[in-house]
Amino acid sequence: MNGAPQVNAEVEDTYEYPESLERPWVRVNFVSSLDGAVTLEGRSRGLSAPEDQRLLGLIRDLSDVILVGVGTAITEGYRGVRRTEVRGERRTRRGMSEVPPIALVTRSAALPPDSPLLTDTLVPPIVLTCEAAPADRRAALADAGADVVVTGDGQVDLRAALDALDARGLRRVGCEGGPTLFGSLVEADLVDELCLTLSPLLVAGDAGRIASATGPAVPRRMALRSVLRAESLLMLRYARMPG
Repeated sequence: MNGAPQVNAEVEDTYEYPESLERPWVRVNFVSSLDGAVTLEGRSRGLSAPEDQRLLGLIRDLSDVILVGVGTAITEGYRGVRRTEVRGERRTRRGMSEVPPIALVTRSAALPPDSPLLTDTLVPPIVLTCEAAPADRRAALADAGADVVVTGDGQVDLRAALDALDARGLRRVGCEGGPTLFGSLVEADLVDELCLTLSPLLVAGDAGRIASATGPAVPRRMALRSVLRAESLLMLRYARMPG
């Protein structure tokens, strides 16, 4: 990219999902400072840049569904994905729906019924929760228009959650975090790609890392597939090693 004002056809081709998917393909997208901080002043947007935001938009355009943890969605002020001319053209060309739905992972069904994800959206969100979530919360979200899916007993079973997305024809999964969801996906060995933007900032402070989990380390080997540069911003794409 190297500072180019728009995402061109070559970049689109680079970030295409594999063709003829037979299962959900999970692409995780994050931005990090050079010293590993995942947020600046509590939000990821402080680390981002226009080039990175355009790439995020492209990944959304190429995805069937946007997967995100409810805490991240609330902190970052999520609402439904917007209709744009570029998005419409990209998705129409690929035979996709007008905009992708947001799929929220929440153990406790902790999305307020008046959230913009429910009140300011073109398509209803999918709420991936579990039996431990209070029944009244699940009912309130369903009444507000959400597609509430119970996957697991005490925790959200991420494999079952991806199966539920697959059953809805949503195999190109663009995950936008946060760190707890990413860490859980790593633990379950469900990450196919990581798109990581390195912001040219040193932050220090007490910000967390892009993946967080309470269990033992579970190294998963990844291979570098592409590098884009915009001034001092690096946009890296890693994919799961075969075998």
